[in-house]
Amino acid sequence: MSLDSTQQHEDLIRRIREDLMDSYDEELEMELEDRSMRELDADASGVRTDAERAARRQYFQELFRLQGELVKLQDWVVRSRHKVVILFEGRDAAGKGGVIKRITQRLNPRVARVAALPAPNDRERTQWYFQRYVSHLPAAGEMVLFDRSWYNRAGVERVMGFCNDAEYEEFFRTVPEFEKMLARSGIQLIKYWFSITDEEQHSRFLGRIHDPLKQWKLSPMDLESRVRWEDYTRAKEVMLDRTHIPEARWWIVQGVDKKAARLNCIHHLLEQIPYEEVQQEAVQLPARVRNEDYIRQPVPPEMIVPERY
Repeated sequence: MSLDSTQQHEDLIRRIREDLMDSYDEELEMELEDRSMRELDADASGVRTDAERAARRQYFQELFRLQGELVKLQDWVVRSRHKVVILFEGRDAAGKGGVIKRITQRLNPRVARVAALPAPNDRERTQWYFQRYVSHLPAAGEMVLFDRSWYNRAGVERVMGFCNDAEYEEFFRTVPEFEKMLARSGIQLIKYWFSITDEEQHSRFLGRIHDPLKQWKLSPMDLESRVRWEDYTRAKEVMLDRTHIPEARWWIVQGVDKKAARLNCIHHLLEQIPYEEVQQEAVQLPARVRNEDYIRQPVPPEMIVPERY
């Protein structure tokens, strides 16, 4: 190998390594949602203890390993044409969004997509209750993660008085049959409830109040949920009791430790689906076609984004 070829090869390896590190940095950037910049700076200055640094390393190692398994799961879902629905429910600030981000972070959004529906509009309020959720259900070879779901009726709608007693009872009569229909149609339904303590929710809400990057996460409904903590507890207990069926069991994720909750949920999710690694054909990068008569046109300077960084 000539000197120029060796240099080109080393440059290529360096660029591949940098690209890989950039992808890992995505996870570190997401940590800003959980910790302050001061805490991140502490890592660099050596303030963290050896045990804390070791635990953080172990978290990332296990997270990346599990995300690798999720990619294998995705490939199997596509190949087998499996259909999966995963519901994430729980109190506000319980960590649902964090685990959804880690699950989908390295997956193809055309295969694994998130459904996070807003409050129903005037037209949707007149529809069959489940109608607006049905359009988000997966086709063959797809996974859909619901960030809250039709169980809004059993939780926030019940507690906040957005449905009447008749609508509430009709929901409980219908939802087991609805979920059995999904199972008979070939959709695997997995339901997670993220559980946190009163004290932990209080702490996370304070974090959102004092962090400008997180204040958008706090809605008036979230603040009201603090006042009605016990009402939400009673509503949750009724919901779990009346909708825990063999075709669609509830699984409780202990969410006080965010990182542990993410790893536990992803690990459990992988155990629920009988996937196996799909052997992929080796990918050969084709050579670029170069035409002698092609002349690249210069880009006008006024179209270039200024390089300020």
